[in-house]
Amino acid sequence: MRVRNRWFWIAAGVGLALDQLTKFWVAQTFELTTPPDSLPIWPGVFYFTYVTNSGAAFSLFSDNGEWLRWLSMAVSLGLIVLGLRARLPNRWEEVGYGLILSGALGNGIDRVLAGEVIDFLDFRLIRFPIFNLADVCINIGIACLLIAALKTPTKSDRRD
Repeated sequence: MRVRNRWFWIAAGVGLALDQLTKFWVAQTFELTTPPDSLPIWPGVFYFTYVTNSGAAFSLFSDNGEWLRWLSMAVSLGLIVLGLRARLPNRWEEVGYGLILSGALGNGIDRVLAGEVIDFLDFRLIRFPIFNLADVCINIGIACLLIAALKTPTKSDRRD
């Protein structure tokens, strides 16, 4: 039996597993305190900093956690249906949609179970909001879809 959209499912599974494992590690390793518990990885540049976020990116919609919970689950369900039913035309799209699924599902699981997500990736050099691997997966997934849209198809891109 051949699996439809194999790279979609691999990207989704690996992304979701890494996201959930790192969040579990952070929750077990750090204290949720004010100011946040932080571990310098590259002092002055990059830290692991344990915070939670009931909103979306940049803490937008932090008063709408219930709405975000349902949005995450709806996006996840839509992408699962896409992975099951559609024949995605190339690996860039498979990986892109799979990574977006892993991010939506990873943050959605957090919202369903705890009402908020665990964030811990803290780039202080550029003063960027703290985020998590689910957010990274979503952004890399979008980049993959942009590459797929801009790339001229070649024989190696086409499906068998």
